[in-house]
Amino acid sequence: MKRVSSHVSMASEAEINLDLSRLIIDRPQRFTLERKRSFDEQSWSELSHSHSHRNNDGFDSVLQSPAFPSAGGFDSPFSIGTHFGGGGPHPLVNEAWEALRKSVVYFREQPVGTIAAVDHASEEVLNYDQVFVRDFVPSALAFLMNNETDIVKNFLLKTLHLQSSEKMVDRFKLGAGAMPASFKVDRNKNRNTETLVADFGESAIGRVAPVDSGFWWIILLRAYTKYTGDVSLSESPDCQKCMRLILNLCLSEGFDTFPTLLCTDGCSMIDRRMGIYGYPIEIQALFYMALRCALQMLKPEGEGKDFIEKIGQRLHALTYHMRNYFWLDFHQLNNIYRYKTEEYSHTAVNKFNVIPDSIPDWVFDFMPCRGGYFLGNVSPAMMDFRWFALGNCIAIVSSLATPEQSVAIMDLIEEKWDELVGEMPLKICYPALENHEWRIITGCDPKNTRWSYHNGGSWPVLLWLLTAACIKTGRPQMAKRAIELAESRLLKDGWPEYYDGKLGRFVGKQARKFQTWSIAGYLVARMMLEDPSTLMMISMEEDRPVKPTMRRSASWNA
Repeated sequence: MKRVSSHVSMASEAEINLDLSRLIIDRPQRFTLERKRSFDEQSWSELSHSHSHRNNDGFDSVLQSPAFPSAGGFDSPFSIGTHFGGGGPHPLVNEAWEALRKSVVYFREQPVGTIAAVDHASEEVLNYDQVFVRDFVPSALAFLMNNETDIVKNFLLKTLHLQSSEKMVDRFKLGAGAMPASFKVDRNKNRNTETLVADFGESAIGRVAPVDSGFWWIILLRAYTKYTGDVSLSESPDCQKCMRLILNLCLSEGFDTFPTLLCTDGCSMIDRRMGIYGYPIEIQALFYMALRCALQMLKPEGEGKDFIEKIGQRLHALTYHMRNYFWLDFHQLNNIYRYKTEEYSHTAVNKFNVIPDSIPDWVFDFMPCRGGYFLGNVSPAMMDFRWFALGNCIAIVSSLATPEQSVAIMDLIEEKWDELVGEMPLKICYPALENHEWRIITGCDPKNTRWSYHNGGSWPVLLWLLTAACIKTGRPQMAKRAIELAESRLLKDGWPEYYDGKLGRFVGKQARKFQTWSIAGYLVARMMLEDPSTLMMISMEEDRPVKPTMRRSASWNA
């Protein structure tokens, strides 16, 4: 496949202008794309051939390729199994659906989510028997793709109502917009009652409230609306208020000089101390995507009008900041390597006063001539050069990354396949923290030892995000290769939560079996590759730059 240059010049402020009127008009509509047939060998070769003879045009170029027929309307569900060729459904698909359905949680006889894991072999249940907001997202997408929308709607409504619960952690009250990390169904057999009990972080490792739960909720609400065409849910007073409360926490004015969100360790998928304190890429990418989703769903009247204006201002600054200061490719790495320090005033090139000697040695070998990625973190005197999977994939799906940056991220994954994918997709971050660095940054965390868990472990759930990024950038063969790798191990190993080792060869030392999002992540990846049009539920289109409005000066007619 053709590669384009990964050198992405620093974007000027004019290039980052967002056409807000176009974004607001682009509200979710009835998702009536035709069920696409599975790829056959000819389709794959045609797609590869057609892509190799033109520059990448993003998701549109994929849908216009010979592999995908024209749009129409949805037909049959996916639960009968999906397949890439004409050989019938893969046996793993039916096994995955059976396992996913066993994880469904019911509240007053209505499905409201899926528990984190159904590991009967484990002696300790801990909180794996709860419904986690972030964990349920791939399950929700799988159910939506299978035309099972009730469980997703029920989940959105139940978590919405839990938002209004009293949120206290050691006598300290959380903000009104905080969404729960998880919830469980408390059944009182004596009284024959059922109650939903939410956890806002008061029971979590480190007692950290999740920042990402609210963002995932908004993203899932848009996906539901995009798929069903049912705008009555997103436009209901409760959902409108829920979005405004979430956004109010993020858009409030304070002492910040950056448009990014300042976060503590443990506030996202990486829920333990891993040195992501500051402005982690995962949160910034989800923040960007949630802002864009909310912009499409907020009603432009009353309080919604004020929030739409605030979102527009924040997106303008956030886009510029992320695309310029978080982006790293060979050219930018060379610039940082040559930085001067102690620069003052607005003319400073090294705006964050990063000391070149702080660049870790591994980066110079890791960075190919073609390729790039968004840094893990950027703050005063600190750049976290680690590569994080979720943040970079969300950057592609949400179009936080420009088309050129998206191609560069995929170039990097392709070039560094053994390091980032190995024998089990996908590394949550790279490289692992080791020795003294591990002791200082993780606090000697026995679970986050090198190449394990969040410290360089491989997480099958990330397969769906990798697949989404592959499809959007016109590289379905990469996704197919990753899915086939996962299929060779997942069922045999009992759907583990994560894998250990540099190549992801070993089942994680403390990994739960029958981890629900490992199951759902595989299903979503396979169904998405079977029918790439389903990506539109989650994908955002590129914000095309608009020229500034030219106005005559007062002296024009003088």
